[in-house]
Amino acid sequence: MQILHLDSSIQADGSASRTLTKTIVTDLVNLHPDADVAYRDLVEEAIPHLDGPIGAGFRPLPFNVSDETTRREHARSNELADELIASDILVIGAPMYNFSVASQLKAWIDRVIQPGKTFRYTETGPIGLVDGKKVVIVSTRGGSYLSAPMDFQEAYLKTALGFIGIKDVNFIRAENMSRGDLARASSMDTALKAVLPLVTELLAA
Repeated sequence: MQILHLDSSIQADGSASRTLTKTIVTDLVNLHPDADVAYRDLVEEAIPHLDGPIGAGFRPLPFNVSDETTRREHARSNELADELIASDILVIGAPMYNFSVASQLKAWIDRVIQPGKTFRYTETGPIGLVDGKKVVIVSTRGGSYLSAPMDFQEAYLKTALGFIGIKDVNFIRAENMSRGDLARASSMDTALKAVLPLVTELLAA
């Protein structure tokens, strides 16, 4: 089993999402000692955002790319998509920033949604090619957004992953993280207690 562990919080050691993703991965490995873990810190090793030359690498090119930087980015795109395809479980730290995901995580998503590799176009619409994966998303938010119209974070992640065929998406959620020490501690305690039952359920399924 391969686990792909992604962190996108800019808060480093003070990050609630990083604490929770680490706990999830630790519990997964404890229950499945033979698991391999591929880790990417999307802040410390930021992926350059998609642009025209990078996006051109998602399809066969009628010419040889002579620019070394562009060739390197095309190789990076393939590596990221291949790593996703090879993984069985994804653990994604996704704090909410300004009602959506971190731009670092968005950059990763833009690289792995590739026509012909993770989805394909058909006469009836696009079809995802990456199925059979299980995902745990750690969603940390400063306020409470479960019933708010300003949440463009969790719905976006489910849509993006679903587009490439990943439907088994689970959330460990810690809300109200900016509403004082008591609220933060309570949210973290609840989230941490939810980790082991979810991990156990994922591995049993």
